[in-house]
Order: sequence, then structure tokens, then C-alpha cells
Amino acid sequence: MYDIIKEVKPAVLLFLAFSLLTGLVYPLLITGVVQTTMPERADGSLIVVDGQVIGSELIGQNFSSSGYFHGRPSAVGYAANGSGASNLGPTSSRLMDEVRRRVEQVRMENNLSQNMPVPADLVEASASGLDPHISMEGAMLQVPRVAKARGFPESEVKLLVYQTIEPAQFGILGQERVNVLKLNLALDDLTRRR
Repeated sequence: MYDIIKEVKPAVLLFLAFSLLTGLVYPLLITGVVQTTMPERADGSLIVVDGQVIGSELIGQNFSSSGYFHGRPSAVGYAANGSGASNLGPTSSRLMDEVRRRVEQVRMENNLSQNMPVPADLVEASASGLDPHISMEGAMLQVPRVAKARGFPESEVKLLVYQTIEPAQFGILGQERVNVLKLNLALDDLTRRR
């Protein structure tokens, strides 16, 4: 019996030590560092307007009004508590039908001809279903619709899009993009100032 206790004791002590280290010390240390160095990011990059949280710059939202820019479709209905994709593969007829339906919807909403190409990000959901960004092409395609709905000149809405461009991450990863929530908030701000 003494031999078993002698053999088990170091394993139990290591288990307790690493549980304490990785389960308590490390998370508290990282939380403290992040809260100190970048508190706004640590708290979810929340966007607050007039003292009210209206969203996060990291999570897409559903905008369907013609007076707003529309983001990427979501396979999870923009539910941040359950991100995910449809898991339909590139040969799936269901996926192809859904994309065709979305292409027609984008063309109809934006008064585009049947042969006008539609950027992929406006008709294909991201892997998380919560992507907050669209491409410059996706934003520029929507400018005429948004300008007409808001009663603004297109040049003014285009300028707003250019002012909200985010560069490629670290200058090399991805492409220039536009955060849809930030762009729509800037649009609302422009509307209030008129």
C-alpha cells in the first residue's frame, strides 16, 4: 500500500499544481495584462452610442433596410452565441440554390442587370456566420441604393465608404474592407447632421 501512495503522490501533486497554474494563475495573468493594455478589445470591442451598447465591431449584424449597407449573409442568423457555417460543400445543390437566390436578391435590391457580377461576400456566408466586414466592391455596389434611400448624392455616400476603409491586416493579410456596422453608424451620423 505504501508503494502505491509513494507512486501516486507525485502524480496528484503535479495534477494539483498544473490545475492551479493553468486553470487559475495563467487565466488571471492574461486577463490582467489584456485588461491593462487594451481594455476596449478585452471587453469585446463594443460600440456605444449615447450610452447604449449597439453592437461589437467584431460581430456582423443583419441590416435589411434599403437605407443601410447590407453585410455578409449568415448561416446562423447572426446569433453570436452560436457561430458556425452551413457545412454545405461546393458540390451541394442546396448551397448552389441558396447562392443563386442571394445573387438574385442582391441584384433586385440594388437594381442591377442580370449579367452584372455580384461580389462573393454579398452572397456567401463566412465560416463563422458573423463576419462584420464586406469588400470595397460589395460596399460600392450598394452606394446607389443607399444614396437614393437616404436622399444623398452618391458622391457623398462614396466618400463615407472611403473614410471607413480598414486596410489589410498587418498590411499584407486579406484585402481592404469595410466594417458594415461602423459604416452604417457613420451614415446615421451624416443623416443627423443634415
